Amino acid sequence: MNGSGEPKGAGTAAYTIRSRFFAPPSEFDGCFTSFYRLELDVEDGGKIRDYLQPEWGNIRFFCGVMPWSRMAGHEPVIDTNFTATGPSSRPTEFELGTVRMWGVGFLPLGWARYVDVEAKALANSVSDGTQHPAFRKFASLRDVLCNPGVSIEEQFEALCAAMRLLSRPHRDEATILRVHSAMVDEDLGSVAEFAERAGLSVRSLERICARHFGFTPKLLMRRQRFMRSLTSFMLHKGSKWTEVIDEHYHDQSQFTREFRTFMGMTPREYAAQDHPILSSFVEARARDLGSPAQTLDRPA
Repeated sequence: MNGSGEPKGAGTAAYTIRSRFFAPPSEFDGCFTSFYRLELDVEDGGKIRDYLQPEWGNIRFFCGVMPWSRMAGHEPVIDTNFTATGPSSRPTEFELGTVRMWGVGFLPLGWARYVDVEAKALANSVSDGTQHPAFRKFASLRDVLCNPGVSIEEQFEALCAAMRLLSRPHRDEATILRVHSAMVDEDLGSVAEFAERAGLSVRSLERICARHFGFTPKLLMRRQRFMRSLTSFMLHKGSKWTEVIDEHYHDQSQFTREFRTFMGMTPREYAAQDHPILSSFVEARARDLGSPAQTLDRPA
């Protein structure tokens, strides 16, 4: 990294990428998006740059070249092989070299069970997981996840064992699942309808969403609509934005404004860029899990 903390290179090096998704055991239903592993090999010490889309909270363990990552509007996180993010409604720019990475995505129920901080307090943040008090308890996983003498299957089992030990039931679990189930319904049209489907008053829905989902009900609905459109574009090569934007958008101008809000650029600018890692991830995730993005996962 240079002195300003900016990444070097433009993400043009030749590379190979392999991703694998592991469905957590049924005892963890509703807690995790998946456990996932990325293997990235970049020629000649090069780097690949891309943008994470809005997603749920994650912890990631990097074995190899340490990552550079920055949430929009914040200082970059560098020099750590364990990063942690809260739920996001903004892009996270990142750069990776040759690396083996394990990731864990927390659905709202998982956040409630495993992270002792309200989701709203850590929304749109990326941290050094070894230093943040909410995530330090996961740091010991590096010992097994970055051990080349341990098989991938054994690493997965170690992840499951650790999550089994760290799980803490939460009094809001049934409510969280109702809210989550209502939120992912593509027909959802208003906050009032959202609250009715979740069996809550609007005010109670707002409290639950801030505590466990990270954002207001309205923003969560907007994020769902945006991610349905973006992933559809990424999965349908050669498509036009007008062919994939969600039916809840009034027109393309509204979609363009929302795109700027969630990705910090226009749809045209995004489409003109290479997205080597995210394109591969979205395609593999849709194929292996039936869902192209964390935000579109159902709670069980």
